[in-house]
Amino acid sequence: MAQGSDSNDTSYTKSPSPGNKQGSSDDMRKVMRREKNRIAAQKSRLRQTQKADSLHLESENLEKENAALRKEVKRLTEEAKYLTTVLSNHEPLCTGLSHAPSDLIYGAHAPFHQHINVPHYPL
Repeated sequence: MAQGSDSNDTSYTKSPSPGNKQGSSDDMRKVMRREKNRIAAQKSRLRQTQKADSLHLESENLEKENAALRKEVKRLTEEAKYLTTVLSNHEPLCTGLSHAPSDLIYGAHAPFHQHINVPHYPL
């Protein structure tokens, strides 16, 4: 076997020699820089994972809130339809309505509507 072809031969690698203090110092800085970079990358990945988890939770909460708001809109729409029907059924019978729309808004005829018995809308 030829010299230098031995797989256990480490003579081809730089080995710190007593006269090569600068190379040893540079190697040490490289090792330290790589370690700092490895730690920074690890922290960055952790922050990224935490942010993704946080966004996922926020998304779930917003979806729940959205569903609740849609349910409330549906309920209020049904209530508005119900009240519109009650009003439509009452208008032909009502003798207290004046023809001015502002009276309806400001309640000028309110005393005349005390005879309306509207049950509370079921929730």
